This record gives sequence, structure tokens and C-alpha cells, in this order.
Amino acid sequence: MRSAGRLRVLLPRFVVMTGALLFLSGIVRAQSAVELKGWSEALQSTDVGSPVIHGSTKPTKDGLEVVASGRDIWDTSDQFHFVYQKQTGDFDVVVRVESLLAAHLYSRAGLMSRESLSPDSRHVFFLVFPDNRPRHKNKSAYEFQYRARKGGESAAIYPPHKFGPPAFPVEFPHAWLRLKRVGNTFTGFVSTDGKTWKEYGSYSLDLPETLLLGLATTSESETASTTAVFNDLRLGEK
Repeated sequence: MRSAGRLRVLLPRFVVMTGALLFLSGIVRAQSAVELKGWSEALQSTDVGSPVIHGSTKPTKDGLEVVASGRDIWDTSDQFHFVYQKQTGDFDVVVRVESLLAAHLYSRAGLMSRESLSPDSRHVFFLVFPDNRPRHKNKSAYEFQYRARKGGESAAIYPPHKFGPPAFPVEFPHAWLRLKRVGNTFTGFVSTDGKTWKEYGSYSLDLPETLLLGLATTSESETASTTAVFNDLRLGEK
């Protein structure tokens, strides 16, 4: 199994391409690519599950701005916008979510490792919500989701229920996410500074050696979009 190494992505420049055309506006739409210095190949940008409102990806000074709609990333099928590359072997990827618009209580954005672009694909997804309001079994603003079987029901790892403040509160723009793969074990970490990490949870899933790794965003609405700003995206932690 090939390791991701210790590449660091500072996102100093972008080349945004669709087919053979170069768009100076920097707007990346479905089935487009964003070339980021330090990554092994261009990041692809596409909608998954055919949401009614198309998503887009726009390079910013320090990262990416993703606009996305979509019914959900949950149950047996997903709708969202995905910015990704193929990744083989173990990896350790980090991103800071600068902001996330609350189009819905369950709008979400984060790091995803996915078997395919099929809406019912197996995957793991470590995410953040727009705020600290309680959601179902989760009093925290972060969540670790997965679909263990193609077309199967989604599930999640929740922090322990307890009185007092949430175990994993969000405070934008200091919402750092980290997803690490070692063999078939996937672990999510949270940080407020990108240096000191608190483990959220882990799950073992027998996925292929090569997966689609990147940023997933959904509005949890078929009639409204959310906007997520991702900064400090890097592949390869110490």
C-alpha cells in the first residue's frame, strides 16, 4: 500500500479547466478540474446524485469556495457537490472550514473518502455542521458518517450524550477537520488551530486501495444552496 507521503498544499495558485478551455473567471462547474500545487493530480469538481440546483467550485486566495445543493448525504443515496482526486493507499488529509452557510439545520461540509461517484456508493465522511444546535443524537457540531454497503443505509458515530456544553463545538473560522486512513481504519480528528488534534472517532471499512478523496458539501435542500469556504487544504500530516 503506497503512502501519501508528506506533501503540503498551500494553494498559492490555481489552473481551472473544463475540457480544453481555460476560464479566467475561476468558476469550476460539473466535471471540471482544479490543479493544486502539491497534489498528485488535478482535483475534479462534480455534482453527485443529480441535484436540481447545480453546484460549483471557485478558487480563492487560500482555498476553495464551494456552492452546493442536494437533498442529503444520508439514507441509501446521496446528493451533493464533490471536489476530489483519486488517492491510493494510506492518507492523512486536513482542511479548515472557514465558513458554512446554514441553508438547513443539516447542511454539512467536510472530508470524504468514497468508492465511486454512484449516489449509493460506500464511503466515509467526516463533517461539520453550520452551528452548535443539537441534531438528533448529536449535541456536537461534528459528525462521522459512513455507508458500509453499496445502496445500504447510512450510519454515524455520535459523541457521548451528557449534560453541559457539546464535546465538539464549532467556532468558525477555526473549524479544522482531519481524516486519516491506515489500512482499512478511518479516523476523524478535530482542531481549533490545525496543530493540536482531538480524536473524534474511527471506523473500519474494507474499501478498495484506491478511493476518491476530497471535499463534500450538501445543503440538505433541493430548493436552496449552501456555500462552504475551505482553506488550508493539505495532504500529508506528520
